[in-house]
Amino acid sequence: MKHLITLISILFLASCVSDQTDQYDLVISNVNLIDGTGEPLQAGVSIGIIGGKIAAIDTALPGNEKNRIDGSGKFLIPGLFDCHVHTGNFERDFPRFIHYGVTSIFITGGSLCTNEFYAAMRKQGNQDSIPAPIVFHTSQHFSMEGRHPSKTYSNNNWRDGASIFYLKDTLQIQRLVQEACKYPIVGIKLTIEDGPAPPFVERIPQSFINQTVKEASKYGMEVFAHISDNIELEMAINGGVQNLVHFTGVNIDPMDSIQMKLLQKFIKINPSWVTTLMIDKSFLYPIHMEWFDSPYMLNAYKESKYEINPGSIEQAKRYIRILMDEYGLSNNSLESFIIPQVEDIRFLDEMGFNMVLGTDTGNDFNFPGYSLHEEMQLLNLGGMKPLNIIKMGSLNAAKMMNAQDSLGSIEVGKIANMVLLDKNPLEEISNTLSINSVIKRGIIQERINE
Repeated sequence: MKHLITLISILFLASCVSDQTDQYDLVISNVNLIDGTGEPLQAGVSIGIIGGKIAAIDTALPGNEKNRIDGSGKFLIPGLFDCHVHTGNFERDFPRFIHYGVTSIFITGGSLCTNEFYAAMRKQGNQDSIPAPIVFHTSQHFSMEGRHPSKTYSNNNWRDGASIFYLKDTLQIQRLVQEACKYPIVGIKLTIEDGPAPPFVERIPQSFINQTVKEASKYGMEVFAHISDNIELEMAINGGVQNLVHFTGVNIDPMDSIQMKLLQKFIKINPSWVTTLMIDKSFLYPIHMEWFDSPYMLNAYKESKYEINPGSIEQAKRYIRILMDEYGLSNNSLESFIIPQVEDIRFLDEMGFNMVLGTDTGNDFNFPGYSLHEEMQLLNLGGMKPLNIIKMGSLNAAKMMNAQDSLGSIEVGKIANMVLLDKNPLEEISNTLSINSVIKRGIIQERINE
C-alpha cells in the first residue's frame, strides 16, 4: 500500500510538472526585450504566449524544448508596421513583408484597390499559415478627375466608384463617405496633393476638404490626407484633417510664427504623421548602385538594378535636380536630402506629434519590407535615437490604427507579433535586419529562403 501511495504521488507530481511545462504554446526565454513603448531595454526576460497572445512576461517561465526559443544573446522587438503601402501583387509582396519582420501594414489606396481587392488582402492577412501581415487600409482615394493620383499615375485601373471616388461637388461627399464607411476601413483617404513632380495638377478645393472631414466625423471616421508641401499642410490643418500620410516636401520653420500657430492648432487634435523619407531615397537609387550590395537585400530586389540603363539614370537625374531646386540643395548626396527633413521630424516629435514609420512602398526602388528598415536608417542618419525609431514603427503606428490595445508593443494581453534579432538594434539601427525569427500571432513565420 505504501508503494502504491508513493507511485501515485510521483505520477501526480509528474502530471503537475507536465501541466506547468505545457502551460504556454511558446516561450521565448532569457531574451533582451525592447518592448516598443520607448522604455529602456530589459535584460533576461522570458515571454509566454497562449492562443496567439502574450500571457506572461517574467524572468523565468516553464517550457519544454518543443515550445521554447532560447533568446540568450538575442533581442526581441515588436512586429513592425509600414504605414504607407501600395501593392499591385499582394501574394508576391506579403511574404516579403513578413520576411523583414513587418507584421502589419497600412494600405492607403491604389489603382487596384476595389472593395474586392481590399477584402482579398484582409483575408490573406487574417490567416497565419501563408506568410502575410495584418492588413489595415483606408477607403479608396477621394480625389477629382484629372487630378492626383489618377492623372499623375495614369493607367486603366482607375475606375470611378470602384478604385477611386471622383468628387464633383460637396453635396456628393455625404453619399460617398456613407458608402465607404460600410466597409472595415480605418478612415477616408483624401488626396490634396498636386502631384509628385511637374507638370503639377490642380489641388483639391478647400471646401471639399472641409466637407469630407465633416461627413467622416459623423461615422466616427478620421481622414488620412496626401500632402507634399506647406500650402497643402495648411489646407489640411484648416480643414480639420486628423492624419497625414506623407512628410516629404514639407518644410518646418520654427522661426515662422504663423506656421508655429498652425502646428499648435493641429496638435490639439492628436494627429499622426507618416514619415515616407524613402520616397526621396528611391529617386537616388539609380545613381547609387552600391546600395544593391547589402547582404540583407533579397535577390528579387537586387534584380532591379538590371533595369537601370543610361536613359533611366538621366531621367532620375532630372527628377533629382527638380527636388534639389525645391529643397534649395547644392548637392545630391543622401545626407543633404535627408538630414534637414529628419531635423523637422525630430522637432515635430518633440512637440508631441505621433510620428509614424511609412515608406510609400510600391514605387520603384521602394521595396516591401526591406525599405522600412531603410526608413529607420534614414531617421537615424538624421540623429533620431533607435529606441524612438522602433517606437515609431510599433506603438505609434498602432495608435494611428486605433489598435494600440492589441498591437504595437510587447505587453501582457496583446497579440504576439514580435521579431527576434541576433544583434542589438539600440547599438546600430541597421541591426533590425539581423532577423532570427518572425512571430505573428504567436506562430513562427516562414521566411524567404534564397
